[in-house]
Amino acid sequence: MPTSPRVPASLAHAPFRGSTAVAEGLLTKTMLRSPVWRRLLPDVYTHHELPLDHRLWCTAIGLILPPGTAIGGPSAAHLWGAELLHPDPPVSVVAPRDAWMNRHPRVSTHHTVIGEGDLTVLHGLPVTTLERTAFDLGRRLARVDSLILLDGMSALDVGAAAEMARQRFRWPETARLREVLGLVDSRAESPMETRLRLLMHDAGVPAPHPQFEVHDHRGRLIGRVDLGWPFAQVAAEYEGDHHRGRDQFRRDIARYSALREAGWTVFQFTANDVLRLPRQTALRVAAELARRS
Repeated sequence: MPTSPRVPASLAHAPFRGSTAVAEGLLTKTMLRSPVWRRLLPDVYTHHELPLDHRLWCTAIGLILPPGTAIGGPSAAHLWGAELLHPDPPVSVVAPRDAWMNRHPRVSTHHTVIGEGDLTVLHGLPVTTLERTAFDLGRRLARVDSLILLDGMSALDVGAAAEMARQRFRWPETARLREVLGLVDSRAESPMETRLRLLMHDAGVPAPHPQFEVHDHRGRLIGRVDLGWPFAQVAAEYEGDHHRGRDQFRRDIARYSALREAGWTVFQFTANDVLRLPRQTALRVAAELARRS
C-alpha cells in the first residue's frame, strides 16, 4: 500500500510561499506539484484540505503584498470581526498611490494616501488599523453596508475614528463618515439586526436598545430581544434562517410567550419585512409605541 505524502506541520494549516518551503528543505518542487497542495497564486500554496474561506485568501494574498500595502476595506473589517457583506468577495487591499500592484481577480486594490500609524499587524497580516478601516468604510461604502461592518468591529473605538475624521476633514465624504459613526452600536449581533435598527432610525422611530434583557418583577431574566423599547414594553425580533430549526423554534415560542405574559408586544420580522417592506415595518412599530406610550 502506498504511503501518504509527508505533510510538514508548519505548512498544514495556512498558505505558504512555495519557494520558501523548497529553500528550507520542507518540500521539493516535485512535491509541490502533487495533489496534496493547492496552488492559489503564483508561488503561494495551501494544503488541499483547508477550506478556501475569505480569511485564508487574506492570508494567501498577504504573503505577496509589497511593503507599504495592507489588507483594508471590507476584508480588514472581516479580520477585525465583522461578517462578510457578500459571499466569496475579492480581498480588498490598500496601497500608496505610487505603488504598483499586479492585477488579480482575487484582489481589489484601492490606491490612497496611507498615513503614519494607519497600518498594523493582525494575525501576522498587514492590515489597516481599526480606526483607518472605519475611516475608509464610512466614506467609500453605502451607508447601510458601512454601518453593518462597523457594528461588527466590536473593538472599534468610535471616538478615535471620529478624531481621525476630524483631523482629515478635507478628505472626501467625511461628513457621511461622521453620520455613520454616530449610528454605530457594537451590540448588534447580525447584519440584519443592523438593517432593522437603521430603518427604524430613518423612519424617525425612537432609538431602541439592542440586545435588551427583559426581567420579571423579581429580577429574573425572561429573555433578551434584538431591539427593545422598554418605556413602552415593545420588542422587535429579526427571524433569520437559524430560527427555523426545531429546537430553536421551540425556544423562541417559549420566550415570546413569556415576554407577552409579562406585558410586552413582540414583533417578529423576516428578511422580506426588512428589505422589501421597510416603511410598513417601521410604521407597525411606531404605531404600537404611540399606542402604548
